[in-house]
Amino acid sequence: MAFRPIVVDSKLVGSNAKTGLYQVLVKLRDGSQCRVFYNNKEATVNRLQTTPCPICRRDYYCNCLDKFTDQITSQIDLEGLIAADTAQTK
Repeated sequence: MAFRPIVVDSKLVGSNAKTGLYQVLVKLRDGSQCRVFYNNKEATVNRLQTTPCPICRRDYYCNCLDKFTDQITSQIDLEGLIAADTAQTK
């Protein structure tokens, strides 16, 4: 069975507009969570250690979600999250 990451929730948890660094907490449909780091519009994905990896089923650090960075980031509205965070802090 092929893994297809589907984002069900995303939340901006950290930002530094001066350097262009943003952290987004993402919950996937299978229940796993990951943190997406945007640095000048380039993204990296790190799986949070709350559940085993949905691909290799390891409990420890792996790089499996790196293969799905484009699929995950395409489902996140970063500009919308930044705008909502900016409006909330004003």
